[in-house]
Amino acid sequence: MTLASMIAGAMVLDFLLGDPQWRIHPVRLMGNLTTQVEWVARRMFSPAWFAGLDTLLTVVVGFALLAGLSTFIASEHCPWLGLAVGTFWVYSTLAPHDLARHGRTVAEALQRNDLGVARKRVGWIVSRDTHALDEQGIARAAVESIAENLVDGVTAALFWTVIGGIIGGPTGAVTAAVAFRAINTLDAMIGHRNETYITFGWAAARLDDVVNFIPARLTLPIVVLAADLLKMRPGGAWRIALRDGQKHASPNSALSEAAVAGALGVQIGGPAVYGGVVHDYPTIGDQVETIGHTHIFAAIRLMLTTSWLCAAIAATVSLMLDSALSPLR
Repeated sequence: MTLASMIAGAMVLDFLLGDPQWRIHPVRLMGNLTTQVEWVARRMFSPAWFAGLDTLLTVVVGFALLAGLSTFIASEHCPWLGLAVGTFWVYSTLAPHDLARHGRTVAEALQRNDLGVARKRVGWIVSRDTHALDEQGIARAAVESIAENLVDGVTAALFWTVIGGIIGGPTGAVTAAVAFRAINTLDAMIGHRNETYITFGWAAARLDDVVNFIPARLTLPIVVLAADLLKMRPGGAWRIALRDGQKHASPNSALSEAAVAGALGVQIGGPAVYGGVVHDYPTIGDQVETIGHTHIFAAIRLMLTTSWLCAAIAATVSLMLDSALSPLR
């Protein structure tokens, strides 16, 4: 089996199936295990940062070993079975279909001028308070979520799939991809800067920053290329990313947000309400156009085009490396 085949198969599965609501879906199992391990670790270990580190290592190492071993055993039994198992694991780490689906539900509600439904649906994909958002606030939140999760949900997962494949072939690719998704899931669950998790989730938040650092920067030129193919604003994507790409507490999130904002010609960021408290975040991008539901649809097109370009690059690199390294194996 080849890594390129796994990447292509995973993207096709995501395109066809998205993220099925299976109880045994790996990401849901990661979430369930994180909750259970956190409960035990908080009672067994002190200080809180050590309990959080134990939770991080248990979930990440556990799922990485499960994915790698299942792929290896299946491959030893039958190469085609190994390809199927490996493809499933890589597919479970990708999320472009669901990013597009959730974004469309928000845009379609705005298109119908149904602010109540739009607020509810954007609340599914952002953590800010949404009950008082106007049309522009809803559109900003949706575009920000699509842009930020482009890295977490697509490009970083493919990056670590390729890196793992270079090191350990298809089994290594699956192990690295699933380890990345586990780290990202833990960051989403316990990597918050609040009283409950600021110490406990410190390790998960910092490790998530590390594993996204290179992919976030490699994503930028791919977004620019996608913007050019879609006749958007590739120059604006590059310029705004360089100017506003560090306007975020995270060292990575603002890069993709800035590139998408520049490509669309809109301004995102700014004040947001969390738990009833207003947080005054810096703005990202220039308001060339007034943001609305059409920009959510445009962000979805840009995200999907970037995703497929990234997958094509990842598969091509995998083929080239496999050809170059095969005489050494």
